[in-house]
Amino acid sequence: MGRLGLLAPEKVLVLPCEDYTEESLRRAVEVALEQFLPGDLSGARVLVKPNLVAPRQASLSCTHPATVRAVCEGLLARGAEVRVGDSPAFGTTRSVARAAGLLAALKGLPVRLVSFRKKVRVALSCGLTVGLAREALCADLLVNLPRLKAHNQLLLTAAVKNLFGCVVGLEKPLLHARLGERGDLFFRMILEVAELLPVGLNLLDAVVAMEGQGPTGGRPRKLGYLFASGHPLALDTVLYQALGLSPEKVPLWKTALDLRLFGARPEEAVVEGDLPDLSDFQLPLRLSPVTFHPLRLLRGMLRRLLLRLRSGFLGIKEFS
Repeated sequence: MGRLGLLAPEKVLVLPCEDYTEESLRRAVEVALEQFLPGDLSGARVLVKPNLVAPRQASLSCTHPATVRAVCEGLLARGAEVRVGDSPAFGTTRSVARAAGLLAALKGLPVRLVSFRKKVRVALSCGLTVGLAREALCADLLVNLPRLKAHNQLLLTAAVKNLFGCVVGLEKPLLHARLGERGDLFFRMILEVAELLPVGLNLLDAVVAMEGQGPTGGRPRKLGYLFASGHPLALDTVLYQALGLSPEKVPLWKTALDLRLFGARPEEAVVEGDLPDLSDFQLPLRLSPVTFHPLRLLRGMLRRLLLRLRSGFLGIKEFS
């Protein structure tokens, strides 16, 4: 999996963004787009992939809707055909988007909200086969919009982990259950999925992050930054440095280093902007097992089914 040879370091921008006002976001997003997606995108099919994890505390656990709108506007201005999609851990794409305020934020824009249902079975070099969203694999370009959050199982979630959302539906918790006792294989799978996708821009929403007990039960922490890069692992590596972390504390980072993946070493990323000191950001003191208890997994599956049935009963439809 590792990339051999001498490669130029990946650029990571640290962009001050004081708040979610249109002016602040437009200024920062425009810098990121000009740096990593310059020129005309006329006719390009672009998938914007925010983090739509669950209806619980959606205004904080999901990528902020104003960030998603600002990116969509920038892409549309360049001529792109834009879709926004994800595969939430709980609930339907549309129900989580509504809870997060994303449906309201995208109102009036020629943008489709898509649900990841159709999948392509892809064999990974680690020996696993996963079902990846056709919408993600067939896009000309994917724009990854994670939100910085503490995570009870992985310590934190950022650019690389957000791309795991391109694994369709119930397959994500099933993989948790199947691989929970083999964390190294689980982390390797996440890293391989990220490498397969046509990512052109990663823009991490750290204007207001979630610290404490994430990814859905934490508390807000205003940081006032967007991090941008064309390379998800390089972005995460710079973020780990800002947080004052070591690979021994971050399972995903340690796995990437063990695999010698490009972007995992600090010298493989060059930072533009002032890297903030975020070492007081509160992360979980202890990590929970990656696996899901069978009863928890069953409850989650039943909850997803009930939400889907309820959405259908109420006449709520999702594009697929």
